[in-house]
Amino acid sequence: MVGGGPAGLTFARVLHRHDHPVTILERDSAPDARPPGGTLDLHDQLGQLALDKAGLLAEYHALSRPEGQAMRILDTDGTVLRDWRPRPDERANPEIDRGQLRDLLLGPMDVQWGRGVTEVVPGTRDGVLVRFADGREETFDLVVGADGAWSRVRPALSSATPHYTGVTYVETSLDDVDTRHPDLARLIGDGSMAVYGVNRALVAQRNSGGHVKVYAQFRAPLDWHTNPDRHLGLNGRAGQDAGTGTGRDVGTGVGTGRDTGMDDSMDASTDAGLDLGDVEAVRSSLLALFDGWAAPVLDLLCHGTAFAHRPLYVLPASHTWTHVPGVTLLGDAAHLMPPLGVGANLGMLEGAELAESVVAASSPGDLDKAVHAFEEQMWARASNRAKFTMAGLDRLVSPDPAQAIALFDEVQS
Repeated sequence: MVGGGPAGLTFARVLHRHDHPVTILERDSAPDARPPGGTLDLHDQLGQLALDKAGLLAEYHALSRPEGQAMRILDTDGTVLRDWRPRPDERANPEIDRGQLRDLLLGPMDVQWGRGVTEVVPGTRDGVLVRFADGREETFDLVVGADGAWSRVRPALSSATPHYTGVTYVETSLDDVDTRHPDLARLIGDGSMAVYGVNRALVAQRNSGGHVKVYAQFRAPLDWHTNPDRHLGLNGRAGQDAGTGTGRDVGTGVGTGRDTGMDDSMDASTDAGLDLGDVEAVRSSLLALFDGWAAPVLDLLCHGTAFAHRPLYVLPASHTWTHVPGVTLLGDAAHLMPPLGVGANLGMLEGAELAESVVAASSPGDLDKAVHAFEEQMWARASNRAKFTMAGLDRLVSPDPAQAIALFDEVQS
């Protein structure tokens, strides 16, 4: 199994529960080699079902934050338009930090850290050949690519590559928010808070331990930073969205993190324009983009100490491939979609289902048939979800903010 994200680890953990051997290959040098990302809401019939198959549901409930299901929607002038809070017994989509979920899934698993895969070659005499960045090679009976948006396994099956959606996130964080920024803590509430304007939004999400992720979301060319005034239309923007007072702005929870198709590079631009490595320059451009919005809302951008540039990429919603014995894909490697709370959930369930199919196979022929049947089921389900999330992204970051609140109301109903 290639990749140590939620989908791959769920696959491995279910196999481990059934005493079935599995090798986990992860390019990162250690579990904490880079930040694990934000928070995930695990759905009762997707991610939670997968954890149940792995025997981890009770431990998940002990770690999760049911209060994190809360959602507040504010107008650009700071007026509260929606304030949805879960019932005391609501457990449909509790939140859990990605780092906590990773550690839960890892448990006793033995991971080969620092094993970056460069190529997968099916159909060799000894099985599926895997080539590594260090020059070594190994063969396996079945290689499962759960290595995210920029999968190194996917080229063995498909020529598809992710394409830019036209929406970029710029992420920052606040720590110890209840003590250091109590006004913002009250503004955000117990879960998520969103403010939507014309082709842009600000979303804040609580993680555990007083940590908050903040996402500035906007439509722009991929190279917007080379000339932000022109590409973001900053000239003459002041006050454009202030005090709409329409009751129209909405959002749904946004799950973000490692393998969601966000380009997590933060290299300084080599072109004339905005230096993406210059914290104050990025902050200034974002404040200009949201100029005219209520001061308490803009404070979400004023206290971050670093900004990460994350353009959103997706695979075609109808992405499939001709079945190749010995190789398959899970999660974002198979069906990269916008981070609207679906991708990780779907990938985890796929991991659990594929693992159960592997365990049930009694011969190499049965295994190949089981993998092929799994792929066909995955393609149909993922295609529907990918179309839904793309339509959702189009409504959430829209020329008409009324589309956002309409989507929120539909989801809640």
